[in-house]
Amino acid sequence: MDERDAKKLSLELMEIAEAAYVTTIDHNGFPQTRAMFNLRRKEQFPALSELFIKHHDDFLVYLTTNTSSSKITHIKKNPKVSIYYCKPSEWRGLMLGGEVEVVTDKAIKEAIWQKGWEMYYPRGPHDPDHTVLKLLPMVAKYYHQLNFFTFNFKGKP
Repeated sequence: MDERDAKKLSLELMEIAEAAYVTTIDHNGFPQTRAMFNLRRKEQFPALSELFIKHHDDFLVYLTTNTSSSKITHIKKNPKVSIYYCKPSEWRGLMLGGEVEVVTDKAIKEAIWQKGWEMYYPRGPHDPDHTVLKLLPMVAKYYHQLNFFTFNFKGKP
């Protein structure tokens, strides 16, 4: 598998994985993993495809969560996270690692907003309990059966 094939398969996996599994480090230094909406999943979030169209080279990820969640507390203390996409039936996985940041850009929050999320954030995309997170990974590791490929992104370790 060459880099071009691995990148194509990685991006495809990001678009079909049912969830994004996000790992943060808690206040005791232990990892905590939870499933979150995979906003790159075309089947579930077709309107967001356009948002990611220019991010095939950097594997940009956006996540949305409650400001009051433990994830945000962990991230404020240690922004290093891991995000994992997988399709277990095919023995495929993609791990992204880097430092996540809280998005303050109102236009991004509005672009990501989905109808129906009022049940989580009654005041809409600018609800104080609505947080958007952004990850530009420093490293990506793609696995498919017994093959693997590591991407180190430009200017990053």
